[in-house]
Amino acid sequence: MHMDPHLLRTFVAVVEHRSFSAAARALGYTQSAVSQHIAALENDLGTRLVERRPVGPTAAGERLMEHAAPLLLRIDAARADVARVGRAHPTRLTLACGPVALTPSVAGDLARLRADTPGLAVDVQVLGRAAVAQAVLTGAADLGLIDGAAAPSDPLPVPDAGPMTGLAVAEQPLAVLLPAGHPLAHRGSLRLFDLADAHWIDAPDTAVSLGQLRAAANTDGFRPHLTYGGTDVYGLGVLVAAGHGLAALPLSLAAALPGTVGIRLSAPRLVHRVEVLHPRAPAAVAQELVGRLTG
Repeated sequence: MHMDPHLLRTFVAVVEHRSFSAAARALGYTQSAVSQHIAALENDLGTRLVERRPVGPTAAGERLMEHAAPLLLRIDAARADVARVGRAHPTRLTLACGPVALTPSVAGDLARLRADTPGLAVDVQVLGRAAVAQAVLTGAADLGLIDGAAAPSDPLPVPDAGPMTGLAVAEQPLAVLLPAGHPLAHRGSLRLFDLADAHWIDAPDTAVSLGQLRAAANTDGFRPHLTYGGTDVYGLGVLVAAGHGLAALPLSLAAALPGTVGIRLSAPRLVHRVEVLHPRAPAAVAQELVGRLTG
């Protein structure tokens, strides 16, 4: 069994699109080629992976899907890592960042780097947290900025998919974002445990994830009242202000969203942490920005 990555990518596309023809269009293949790829992979593994009518994974296919994404990401990460070796000094810097990780301090460091590096073109991409890490791993971005909740000085979890390092950029108090007229809006601080049964907005790419809050409070609460799939922090603030649910954000940002109030969390001890992710051998200009962000 050699697990051809081309066949594996085709399998993932078929399962995600639930269609052989849609997978073919997405991959730029003919439908016949997609069918041949699936048949070859099934022959290689000795089991049926995809039901044809309707299209969907078999039990074995579902198990393979659990492995497929990290396997393909690891291959892309290895390819990108090798490509970085001996690469000439670039005149372009691509920075991928979560919407909350792009702070005024980061923007200032980036501006000073551009002023000190004539001719440098900068591309800033605002992505979800998982997409930021993936962009750095696969070489789509030179650096990444992620954020999340952590105990003071504890690192954020970094995907174990390749040679990548996370370094602290900033920490600040974590706050609960409430509508301005909420009964708790007058409090000086709040305990996370007391909010487990409140209505929450699940905004995994913008606010602190509800999974992190459950782990921190050691409870199965924090169930989503509404799901928000965007990366627009202002849009999240509008939803909170309208009473759709609460969210956890850094205190400085919570104070800037109209119609809301940010109340600092007093327990457990959590901070909002921003980290810069870089590959094992970043380009010189990327390394320079890392030094400015962490200095």
